[in-house]
Amino acid sequence: MLYIDNYRYMTIRKAAVTFKALAHPHRLAIFLRLSGCCQRHGCDAEECSRFCVGELGKGLGIGQPTVSHHLKELTRAGLIHTCKCGQSTECWVAETTLDELAQFFLKAKLAKTVSR
Repeated sequence: MLYIDNYRYMTIRKAAVTFKALAHPHRLAIFLRLSGCCQRHGCDAEECSRFCVGELGKGLGIGQPTVSHHLKELTRAGLIHTCKCGQSTECWVAETTLDELAQFFLKAKLAKTVSR
């Protein structure tokens, strides 16, 4: 079942999986850290969009195994990608994720405006 119409973005099922993954405060913080890095630093995506797992837990007060668990859930939901690089693992936001979320909310807003 597609949300609102047959547009190519999020299905209701994918949206539910996405929001479930983002519902945990630590997962949301990790996702926002990954997605907001370049906005804060003004760098391009190649310079700054990838973090090592160890970096992502800083300031959250959680251990490495818990960070890894949250990353697994974000990956399972299709929100991020990971790549093993030697002894470290890099993480980054999936390319279409932010666009899909933006379109989901834009369509919901437009549908509400049209129904008035």
